[in-house]
Amino acid sequence: MAGLEKSMAVKWQVYTSADELPEDQQELLREAELALDKAYAPYSNFHVGAAVRLDNGEILSGGNFENAAYPMCLCAERTTLAAVVSTKPDSIVKQMAIRVRNPERPVEEPAAPCGACRQVLVETEGKQKGNIQILLQGETGPVYVLSSAKVLLPFYFDGSFL
Repeated sequence: MAGLEKSMAVKWQVYTSADELPEDQQELLREAELALDKAYAPYSNFHVGAAVRLDNGEILSGGNFENAAYPMCLCAERTTLAAVVSTKPDSIVKQMAIRVRNPERPVEEPAAPCGACRQVLVETEGKQKGNIQILLQGETGPVYVLSSAKVLLPFYFDGSFL
């Protein structure tokens, strides 16, 4: 007996370059690019910068922070969200831009957050009862715009299961 087959579509927008985006999104991508210089990545040499825009328009950013014991590493997305929770606990995160850089070779495609960061982003959306628009870009090339972290993690686990 065959089970019921279901499917799920995931949609996002692709822009050839950041120049095609509204100025506020270009600004957030620039801040994420600047955050690449905050990254501490002596082992992988893979730099990740993240920037968020809060509901009051303020932008906060952070970079990844590696450790010789790899599981102890902190991703840029989580360092940035931790900064929001620590310094602006009542703020709503409206957007997050994520950029990546590898000095060994150009990264021309967007890189999506790891699974742990996807889960933290979904949790943040649940906490604030609103979606976070996600912007992804490599060093150059296309920009992906996603309406919510749930697009990155369609089978998400949240507090509604508990």
